[in-house]
Amino acid sequence: MKIAEIVSVGTELLLGQIVDTHAPTMARLLAECGIGCQRRSTVGDNWDRLVGTLRDALSRSDVVITIGGLGPTADDLTRDAIAEALGDKLIREPEAAARLERFFTGRGLPFSESNLRQADRPESAEFIANPNGTAPGLLCRKGGKVVIALPGPRGEFDPMAFGPVKTVLQTLSGGQVIHSRILRVCGLGESHVEKVLGAIMDRTQPTVAPYAHVGEVHLRLTASADDMATADQLIDPVEGEIRAILGDHVYGTDATTLEAAVLQELRSRNLTVATAESMSGGGLAERLTSVPGASETFVGGVVVYSGQAKQSLLGLSSEAVSDPVSEEVARALAEAVRHKLGATFGVAVTGNAGPTADRGGKPVGLVYVAVAGPAETRVSESSFRGTREDVRRRASQTALTMLRGQAVRPAKP
Repeated sequence: MKIAEIVSVGTELLLGQIVDTHAPTMARLLAECGIGCQRRSTVGDNWDRLVGTLRDALSRSDVVITIGGLGPTADDLTRDAIAEALGDKLIREPEAAARLERFFTGRGLPFSESNLRQADRPESAEFIANPNGTAPGLLCRKGGKVVIALPGPRGEFDPMAFGPVKTVLQTLSGGQVIHSRILRVCGLGESHVEKVLGAIMDRTQPTVAPYAHVGEVHLRLTASADDMATADQLIDPVEGEIRAILGDHVYGTDATTLEAAVLQELRSRNLTVATAESMSGGGLAERLTSVPGASETFVGGVVVYSGQAKQSLLGLSSEAVSDPVSEEVARALAEAVRHKLGATFGVAVTGNAGPTADRGGKPVGLVYVAVAGPAETRVSESSFRGTREDVRRRASQTALTMLRGQAVRPAKP
């Protein structure tokens, strides 16, 4: 398998002024083309560091892809640094220079000598056409190594990467692909998932790798094969084994979100849901309504942050709301919103998201989630760590997990 390295160029990336979204895009494209990306690095607009980074990358990888630094200004060093790293001279292409001059004069723009830098290429390189900008890409082949240079602006990067560069990468890999499928798991921790899957985690074709997200675990199944269909054939039986072990805890694949999976479960059973939120401030309802078609299943929700709101909107008594962070209040809210809005399920969230203990002395991270259904009301107590937003996110994740569980495995009336 060919090995690749991605080098993102630009001081603005190191300063955090721009988020590098191109490198992940290129990493996915490399995998799709059957080339393994083993390193990604970011280097500023500094000659010595850029040349050193490129030489290091060339010493250990078959393919090096640079992103950015191909413009006409003095700090656009990528083409010069590639030439230096490869031991090439820079050559100015007369046809490219003439094309640049026509581009500027045809639009009535001032043309300076610095613009001609974009007509320069290392001796071992050929230009990659850029129909959306003035800086062409570069494809260099020398000593068994390949260097591909792409411009930074998205409108130029994307067409070039998914067009001619993808074609080159597919040729380099001999047509192989590296294909991944993500299984999304809720209601179980990462260590427990690893334990129950046992030897499956040691597979090499496909590989199975877990990584934790807020309130859920993702399992990445990755296979190398001659084509996508063969890769899927390798992944399918392993996915079946995992689903047989984890059961309903696997809620979806790839880009499926928990909120979308929950609404699909409810919709398939002609069930509806309403929400009553205190601490989460509408975050749960926001997640549900972000899914297209949510109105078929989501009846509505109320944000009842104060004790008065809990009383006036949902009819709770003053005694019931005297201890707002409690199992009793969560239960009462879920049952009240279910009744008021006429939903199959009522879901409630209350707790203390921090950053300090509340007036009742309830610690930061203490959360109660209740799901009221036709047969019973289930309440969970959790102690979450993290920032205020972490606690709120985990609370909504718990609510969705509980709601899905109650819809999939309802208690008998």
